Formats: sequence, structure tokens, C-alpha cells
Amino acid sequence: MKTFDIQPLDRALERDIIDKIDNLTKPKGSLGRLEELALQLCLIQKTLSPELHAPTNVLFAADHGIIEEGVSVSPKEVTWQQLSHFSKGGAGINFLCDQHGFTLVLVDAGVDYDIPSGHGIIDMKVRKSTRNYLHGPAMTEEEFDLCLERGAKVVDEIADSTGCNIISFGEMGSGNTSSSSIWMHLYTGIPLDKCIGAGAGLDNEGIRHKYDVLSRAVAGYNGDGSVRSKLAWFGGYEMAMAVGAMLRAAERSMTVIVDGFIMTSCILAASQLYPAVLDYAIFGHQGDESGHKLMLEAMGVRALLHLDLRLGEGSGAVCAYPIIESAVRMINNMDSFGSVNVTKYF
Repeated sequence: MKTFDIQPLDRALERDIIDKIDNLTKPKGSLGRLEELALQLCLIQKTLSPELHAPTNVLFAADHGIIEEGVSVSPKEVTWQQLSHFSKGGAGINFLCDQHGFTLVLVDAGVDYDIPSGHGIIDMKVRKSTRNYLHGPAMTEEEFDLCLERGAKVVDEIADSTGCNIISFGEMGSGNTSSSSIWMHLYTGIPLDKCIGAGAGLDNEGIRHKYDVLSRAVAGYNGDGSVRSKLAWFGGYEMAMAVGAMLRAAERSMTVIVDGFIMTSCILAASQLYPAVLDYAIFGHQGDESGHKLMLEAMGVRALLHLDLRLGEGSGAVCAYPIIESAVRMINNMDSFGSVNVTKYF
């Protein structure tokens, strides 16, 4: 069983950090969320002068057996086709990574296709697609643990080779909004129908059908009731791998930028295993998928952006990066009242 040692943030420097922020040449609190972000980044890095190095977006891809039940308008082959597209550039996440200086890392966690080598896609395939959890567990607990290990390995390789200390995660996988809805329902207590949305574009009848399928799947669960059992029963390989990656990033004191609905369900899942992981998370955006706002509220967190995005891929997290960068520039580059000839006016 893969375990992690994630420590809550050491707040020994908190008073000094707040004093530094409050004495910058501005009214106290006038830079709002930037001040909150600066405090969090300083605490994560245990310094009064945080730095951002080698920002990276890791995109995990896999297929879900539940799409056999017609819960998605996106056919299974779109997963490998889009993964190939990402590797060549020209997709949504490509232009955003290019714009904001992110390295894009692509990982095959469980795509139902033999991805040819030579495309820069990391092969960590556990199996070709999860099983259909309407009839039993999507993956074994051993497979879930393997996903945690492989997600952690990806983060280690990135951090060790590049010095990355801020990382985001995205996904590609037909059917993964269904799994995310169930994880959300199980770990927030929000009624399942409030957790289900249109995904890639279901109409009202499609959403009703999706609810019927997922409610029957939840009713059919007969595992041991543990967190790992439920995550494995209803999860996806790309989601479980993202959970392992988030946990390892937090263990290494890296900042994790959380993307949309699916990645928020993954950090929610990660927090059920290790609650302190949330100390290292910055929530990039509130997406357009029904239920995302409710999940964020249930977790007691706020997103930086609300742009009605529902693309996934890590797009909202990468879009939020310049705001995080502004927080770092604020605390590092602004003068203090003590260093310039400006009367402290508050």
C-alpha cells in the first residue's frame, strides 16, 4: 500500500510574512487574494521570498468502462485521438501552456488503445480502460495503489529533472465526469442528482439517463466501505494517478494548482486519505460543470477564476498561473514603507 508523509504547513513564519505583506506600500489588505496567495506560498516554501520554478502541467489520460452505459456523448476513441493531438500541439492546453511558460507532460494511464512510441507520451498504462462499475469495481484496490505509485513517480521525475515547485494536473478520459460526480457525492454528502451535469454535452434526457445509471451503480456498491475501496470502485485510472501525483507533490512541498470539476474531485479524494494535502492546493477556477461550485463550497475553498470553462486538460489551472505569479511579484518586488519615503497611511 502506497503511503505518503504530508505535513500540515509549519506556521512559524506566519507573523513575519503577514508583517511583510502589511508593510508593503499599499493599504492593508488592498491587494486581496494576492495577499492570501503570497502568504500561502511563503508558508509552503518556508520563506519570506517565494519563487516559482519550472511550472508544469501533467495531463493523465484513460478510458472508463461506464461509458458502455451511454453516460457520455464522447466516444471512447476520442481519448487516444486527443492524446495524440496534444502531443503534436494545437489543442487548448497547448496554447495555454505555451502562453504561460508551462511544460506539458502527457501520461497514458489507461487509454483503450495501443499508443505507438515516439510521440512523447509517457506509458504508465495500468489496463486498457477501467471496468464498468455498474456491474462491479472499476479497478481493483491493487490497481488503485499502482496508480498512486505511478502518479507519484511522474512528479518525482519532473521535480528531480527540472526543479519544478509548482504543478497542475489535467485529464482526458471519456466518462470521467461520471466518476467525479460519484466521488463528489460520496465525500461531500451532496445528493447525487446535484453532482451530475452535462459532461461533454449531454441534453436533459441524457442527464436523466446518466443519473439513473449512476444511482444504480452507487446502490450496487458492496465493498468494505473504506476510502480506498470506494475510490477504486468508482474511479478512473487517470483520476487515481492524479491523486497520487497530488499527494506526492504536497509531500515534496510543491504548490498544486487545481483545475476544474474532475481535478477538484481528485483533490477531494486525496484529502480523504491525507487531509493536509489541501494546505498545498490553490484552486484555479470554478468551472461550468454542474456541481463544481457546490463541491468547492463543501470543501470550504474559493477558486481564483470563474470563466465558465469546462474543457479540462488543466486549462483553468494554467489560466490562473499569472495571478499566482503576481502574488509572488507583489511580496518580492514591492517596496515597504520602511524602505522608501512614503508615510504609512493606514
